[in-house]
Amino acid sequence: MGIVNLLLFLSFVSCISPQTWNTYDYMKREHSLVKPYQGVGTSIPYWDFLGSTMVTSNYIRLTGDIQSQRGAIWNKVPLSVRNWEMQIHFKVHGRGKDLFGDGFAFWYVKEPMLSGDVFGSRDFFTGLAIIADTYSNHNGVHNHGHPYVSAMVNNGTLHYDHDRDGTHTQLSGCVAKFRNVDHDTFLSIKYVHDTLTVAIDIDNKMAFKDCFTVEGVFLPTGYFFGVSAATGDLSDAHDIISLKLYDLTTPDDDILEDRANIMPSALYMEPPRDHVADPKPSSLSIWKQLVLLIFGVCAICGAVFIGGLFYVKHKEQQRKRFY
Repeated sequence: MGIVNLLLFLSFVSCISPQTWNTYDYMKREHSLVKPYQGVGTSIPYWDFLGSTMVTSNYIRLTGDIQSQRGAIWNKVPLSVRNWEMQIHFKVHGRGKDLFGDGFAFWYVKEPMLSGDVFGSRDFFTGLAIIADTYSNHNGVHNHGHPYVSAMVNNGTLHYDHDRDGTHTQLSGCVAKFRNVDHDTFLSIKYVHDTLTVAIDIDNKMAFKDCFTVEGVFLPTGYFFGVSAATGDLSDAHDIISLKLYDLTTPDDDILEDRANIMPSALYMEPPRDHVADPKPSSLSIWKQLVLLIFGVCAICGAVFIGGLFYVKHKEQQRKRFY
C-alpha cells in the first residue's frame, strides 16, 4: 500500500509544470488580501480604503470606468521582513477602444493613506512605486508602447512628471498589454538582497515572465504596502482580486545590517529624456486654412466671371448705339 501511495505522489509531482509559480514560500496573512474579503461588518482586517474604492464579493474596484475617480487600499501593518515578494492578481478593463486611462500603482512607502495626483496617491513619496501606466502622456517620441510597467524609488524629493510618464525618474520598465484581456492577469514584485525583480503573467500560462531586474535598490523595513488607481478625462475600471505577500527570508539574513532607518535609494536610473514642449496651436487649423483658400479662389473666379459678363454686356450696348 505504501508503494502505491508513493507512485501516486510521484505521478502527481510529475504533472506539475516546472515553470509554474513558486508558492511554497511563507505567505504572510497580515500583508495579504484574498477572498473572501469581508471581515467583521464591512471592514477588512489589516486594510484601509480611500476614495472611490468599492468592495464586492469577487474583486475590489479601485475606480470604475468613470471619469475623475481615485481609489486605494492600504495595509495597516508595517513590513518587518527584508526580502519579500508581492503577487498581485488584477484586472484593468473598460469601454474605450483607443483612448483610456490612467492606470494603477503598487506602493511600498513610509506614509500610507495619502491621496494625490500620482495614480491616486501622493507625489514626492518616500519609498518604492511600481506603476502600471495605460495612457501615454509624453508629448515627444517614446521608445516604448503602452500599457507600460515601470519602477521608481523616491527619497521624498523627486517629482513624478506625468507629462513625461515618469521616464526621467524610472529605474526600468517594460511594455505589458494587460488591458481588456479575457483571462486572469498577474504582477509579481520581488525584492531580495537589494535586487528588485518585476515579472508579469498576462498570457494565461500560469508562469511569470520577467519584465525587468534592477540591482542596487536599497529599501528600508517598516514601510507600508498599498495599491491605488486613478482616472481623469479618460477612464477604466481598475480591479484588485488578490494581494499575496510572501516572506523570502533566508538563513543568512540575520547577519545583515539593520535596514529600519535607511533612506530609499537606487544606484541606477535611466538617462533622462528631454522635455518636449507642446507645439503652440495655430489660430486656424490646416483644414480651416484649406477651406478658406478654396473659398477665396472660388470668390476670385466668381468675381472675374461676373465682371466678364458685365464687360460683354457693356460692349453690346455700345455697339447698339452705332446702329
